[in-house]
Amino acid sequence: MDPALSAPYADDFERAELGSAWYVRSPAWKIEGGRLCVSGARNQPAWLRRRLPVNARVEFEATAGSEVGDVKAEYWGDGRAGATGVSYTNATSYLTIFGGWKNSFHVLARLDEHAKDRPEIRLDPDSDEVRSAPVKPDRLYRFKVERTDGKTVRWWVDDIEILAYPDREPLVGAGHEHFGFNNWQAPVCFDNLRVTPLGGAR
Repeated sequence: MDPALSAPYADDFERAELGSAWYVRSPAWKIEGGRLCVSGARNQPAWLRRRLPVNARVEFEATAGSEVGDVKAEYWGDGRAGATGVSYTNATSYLTIFGGWKNSFHVLARLDEHAKDRPEIRLDPDSDEVRSAPVKPDRLYRFKVERTDGKTVRWWVDDIEILAYPDREPLVGAGHEHFGFNNWQAPVCFDNLRVTPLGGAR
């Protein structure tokens, strides 16, 4: 069993290999220039081998390498799973998808990134606001996702709240204790991960 995370955890990826702290489902994940970079993982995540408490804050930086956008991560998943088909309808986690579907939507999904009731924002190509604009290539974005009350997942980018998911049946306990980076096809790099346990529900 992966160790429980009871104190803040950080990873700056300043090394040659990702190492044993991560479970990687695709060879597409590589350390490049002090960042975790990927392209073409096809929803086969890189999972952190630490168990999150029910309430935690996850922060990291991300840069899209193309105008496609599509910056994706998973929260409170099982730490092992990946897509078994073309569509990722069998996730074990909440997913943030920043500039998904060829930079058309920001999405905060639960278990199924294609769910009809997913919270989403349709992007406006003419907008300059982080919350509604398409993801700009090569721009550094700062992500924060947290759950503080045992049930509501909130997502910020550059300190601007993007979406929230108040879950009546929250993903907690065994099978819902891991964070992971994910990717479909577009090039993306991640950096400066920090995971902080928060008080409250266990």
